[in-house]
Amino acid sequence: MKTYEYKVVPAPRKGKRGKGVHGAEGKFANALMVLMNEHGAEGWEYLRTDTLPVESRSGLTGKTTVFQNMLIFRRLSGESESVSPVVPHVETPAADARVVDMTPPMSPEPPDLPDNITELEVPKDLSPREPAREAAAE
Repeated sequence: MKTYEYKVVPAPRKGKRGKGVHGAEGKFANALMVLMNEHGAEGWEYLRTDTLPVESRSGLTGKTTVFQNMLIFRRLSGESESVSPVVPHVETPAADARVVDMTPPMSPEPPDLPDNITELEVPKDLSPREPAREAAAE
């Protein structure tokens, strides 16, 4: 079983100058790239970025909540090869246990219909025109 160790570092707030880097976005991307490459060289694998709330003091007695962007890295722990997973012994059910059939019952066959149906027969009491004629006659 693989076990990991994690490292959480704050994301850069300011950009970093570099060769061929122009603009605020480019400088910020360069700062992020340098930070990630430094951790990658140490064996850390980038996992994700999280925004987490941090409560900080504001004035003498006040508190405010600020949100910090954190970069999360991981790497295999040195203990991962020496740790072997413990598999608990689980008793299996007896071979003579009753097997229950879980298949759904078959649906009944549809009724036989005559082959020579050419027109749909509607009873007079269900015809939509009949109530209209009766209402007009009154």
